[in-house]
Amino acid sequence: MVSFRREKFQPKGGPDGGDGGKGGDVVIIADPRRRTLLELQQNPHRRGKDGGHGQSGKKRGRDGADCTIRVPVGTLVYDADTSELLADLKHAGDSCLVLKGGRGGRGNASFANPSRQAPRFAELGEPGQERRLRLELKLLADVGVIGFPNAGKSTLVSRLSAARPKIADYPFTTLTPTLGAVFTDSFTSFIIADIPGIIEGAHAGRGLGHQFLKHVERTKVLIHLLDFAPPAERDPVEDFEQLNKELALFNPELSLKPQVVAANKLDIPEGRERFHNLASIFAARGVELLPISAATGEGLDRLLSEVLRHLRVEQAESVSPPQRFIAPPPRERPTKISVSFDEGYVVTGSAVEKLIAMTDINNPEALHHLHKRLREMGIIKMLKEAGIRDGDFVRIGNFVCNYVDEESEGEPS
Repeated sequence: MVSFRREKFQPKGGPDGGDGGKGGDVVIIADPRRRTLLELQQNPHRRGKDGGHGQSGKKRGRDGADCTIRVPVGTLVYDADTSELLADLKHAGDSCLVLKGGRGGRGNASFANPSRQAPRFAELGEPGQERRLRLELKLLADVGVIGFPNAGKSTLVSRLSAARPKIADYPFTTLTPTLGAVFTDSFTSFIIADIPGIIEGAHAGRGLGHQFLKHVERTKVLIHLLDFAPPAERDPVEDFEQLNKELALFNPELSLKPQVVAANKLDIPEGRERFHNLASIFAARGVELLPISAATGEGLDRLLSEVLRHLRVEQAESVSPPQRFIAPPPRERPTKISVSFDEGYVVTGSAVEKLIAMTDINNPEALHHLHKRLREMGIIKMLKEAGIRDGDFVRIGNFVCNYVDEESEGEPS
């Protein structure tokens, strides 16, 4: 604000215009009540509120309200231009400050000095930061069921939970991950997910696996389901090794997750026979093979107890308070000068463009102050080195003027 003190017996008081308030920040917070990012897809542009104007009496304006964006737990925040991961909001309450609001412009009281005792100009507010974000949601499930197509993953999820995925006897029946809640007799529960479409070459994009392998990264325990039913050309041992290889190629940390390995479809006589023949081979590899039948429910109690045992260990190690991330600011663009036939000398750069945006170009005193700042920043020197002459056009952001040599006039027109 531009203001001068006017009180009784002091009709010619000094400048007392206050500074403007700071603009609101943009904060992303993980909210367990949110399930999708659909709201942001439909309304993608968000901004913090503007700060309030300064007032007389050197009163500072009110700060603008922050813009809080609530997203599901498990959301990853990327800078869309650099692909830099800014935050991984994997716990309820995790937050990330992605953009800071611009500072308020200084009132005329801030520009008073011995040589300028009555400034009649003030700064405009600093433009807020801008950036494009890419948000990616990874499903948060405690237990992931992996296995080659038709291993019985959907049937197992439907047996253990109330989820009702599509079940059929052809590959790639399940096209999207299926989530279900499992409740046990010990008053504990966990979320189980059927991870579809993982085949040989999934880490490189074959099948549907590359699309859904990322969801496995969020799970604490894996149920590795092997198909022991005919035809005989499928070897459960090879399937086990191949799938673990795909996990390691996609992300080496996936191969370190605890696995409960289950031999499925033992309700078929041939499957039970194969189990007896191969159990010792898995045991030699240090793998305990659990016999189950997802169709009849055989062996599921033991499977659940093993899963719960691993979950208790993982949950005890992963307890942590909500984290607060502060994203690095958008990269500042260096000051450059280019010459255009239509626009003349074009000055670009984050610092100089911000200076122009905060200057009231309709105020002669503000323009004089701008010229002084441009000289201090070395912009005038750069223009001279670029060959500028009196009368040439200069463009900085939205500001256009004719250049006038400072030695003759002292300010641009």
